Amino acid sequence: MSYEWCERQFWRGTGFLYNRCVYFPHSVDHHVVARISIAGTCLDVLGTLYLAYDLLGGETGPLRLLSRAVTYSIVFGIGYWLGLGFFFGVLAGATTGVTVAVELHRMARHHDHYPLPWEAVFSAIRGSGFAVGLYRMVGLRFAVAFGILVSIGPIFAYSRGMRPGLDYTASRRPRFSRRHFLGTVVRALGYFTAALLCGVFAQHLDHPWRFAARVGLVTGMVTAVGITINPFIEYYADHLPERTLGALGIGLILCGFILQSFQYWMALLDVHLV
Repeated sequence: MSYEWCERQFWRGTGFLYNRCVYFPHSVDHHVVARISIAGTCLDVLGTLYLAYDLLGGETGPLRLLSRAVTYSIVFGIGYWLGLGFFFGVLAGATTGVTVAVELHRMARHHDHYPLPWEAVFSAIRGSGFAVGLYRMVGLRFAVAFGILVSIGPIFAYSRGMRPGLDYTASRRPRFSRRHFLGTVVRALGYFTAALLCGVFAQHLDHPWRFAARVGLVTGMVTAVGITINPFIEYYADHLPERTLGALGIGLILCGFILQSFQYWMALLDVHLV
């Protein structure tokens, strides 16, 4: 169903009234408007940081880490969003992207990984993101149990040498080695098993096997894509010139301004928020 909004032009002195009809939706979910405004604010902040590159210490400052965190969060977030929904994509993408960026930043700078206790913290952060992201779909019992399982499992993988910095390289060529393939398969099977066990424990999902297969497949595919393009991200994170960062900052600020103005356009066009 569509609704009609009419823009009126009135020519003074002639009394001529001209109506041109343009179609707009009658209402917009206020949650959508809030998400767009928040996204615009985040882009403004990020763009300002890129413009202040020199003030933040240049190549020795935090922008290289920030570039990694934002890029990985977007890559993982889009993958999880397409597979398991927007809310899950935001939380799982952010927690995975930030922790992976921190680990790879250390690998790039010191060619070494964090101690196992710190890696356990990173695993717990990712597990918490998955649990909160799944809560709205599967309930509290499933989410808590799943978060615990997917936090403990990677710790064992870390102890066996399977970590984001495995076979680290920064280049313009894709990379997906045999060890990466095995690690991706094991991770997908691990998440499938964890989701299946939690489905049996929760006892309220209509199709626990189907949902577990969905979780395992999405996790495996997102992991494979992330590993494959990892060298590109690492290369450009360390080789972006200052002018490129400045131009990127201006572009992000403009995009943020456009997104933030969306709420005011809704008010100007008399679109009702629900």
